[in-house]
Amino acid sequence: MTAVKGHPLKMLPSAIRILRNWTLPIAMVAGGIGYPFFQHLSSLLPYLIFAMLTVTFCKVTLSDIRITILHLILLCIQIAGAIGVYYALHDFNVLVAEGAIICVMAPTATSAAVITDKLGGSAASLTSFTLISNIGCAITAPALFPVIHPLGDEIGYWYAVLTIMQKVFPLLICPFLAAMLVRRFLPRLNSRISAFPDLAFYLWAITITILMGRIIATIIQNHDNLVLQLWIAAAALAICCLQFSIGKLTGDRWHMRITGGQALGQKNTVFAIWLAHTYMTPVSAIGIGSYVVWQNIINSWQLWHHQKQIEAGNVNPDLKEGQD
Repeated sequence: MTAVKGHPLKMLPSAIRILRNWTLPIAMVAGGIGYPFFQHLSSLLPYLIFAMLTVTFCKVTLSDIRITILHLILLCIQIAGAIGVYYALHDFNVLVAEGAIICVMAPTATSAAVITDKLGGSAASLTSFTLISNIGCAITAPALFPVIHPLGDEIGYWYAVLTIMQKVFPLLICPFLAAMLVRRFLPRLNSRISAFPDLAFYLWAITITILMGRIIATIIQNHDNLVLQLWIAAAALAICCLQFSIGKLTGDRWHMRITGGQALGQKNTVFAIWLAHTYMTPVSAIGIGSYVVWQNIINSWQLWHHQKQIEAGNVNPDLKEGQD
């Protein structure tokens, strides 16, 4: 029997393609709507991130990890931009300025390599910058933030540095070491992981769902002073757009446009929320909380546009930045 137009079996490939192209928006909406449930799954986030990064790093070799001039320039932009945006907004509103500086100073997300690889960027170069971005934040934040928001003698400098390292490096170094061990001693498993190129991306989508649930729950629980929260969220939106744009423009000079944009634009928001609560007024965490929404809307649009370019034959999905 000939299948008729509109038959469910014929519509299935289109439905799968739509689901794949809109994975992140669907994850964000699901997390927002189902926040009463998903907020209680926050304890799973470290394990999801570990698995996601291990899968991503299985594609990276030790020889790929190199520090370049581009990385050093991006780090300078991260630190200098944080100071500049604080003093630019300080006279307008101190709390808005505190929320803004966290959005800029926050290091690159350990998961940024997943989206970078999906967009055709260099996961290896992004991983290298993630290392120095987190180290740079760990060194400068304990020295800079107490000057902006004095805490007295509550937290010493070296204690703060070690605490930041303790929070960041297990989720950055351990997955990399695990991936290197898999590549070296379990090549068959490594081949099977590589056979599912989108596995890390879908793990990231699950992570976003849980993270959105927690963010929405936090906003609902802290609904006082809505006007101030809107100003902080608006500042986070402007900063998010600027960081993606500046990163792309900077990376373009080294033919690393995608990698540069993700390096500056995609932030380690879970760690940044901790920074806000530790060094700033707690309400400033709303800035980085809303930044999660903005950066994933931008990521969703980039993924949709990239897929359209692949379908149109304008982009080779197997070619990554930095490859000849």
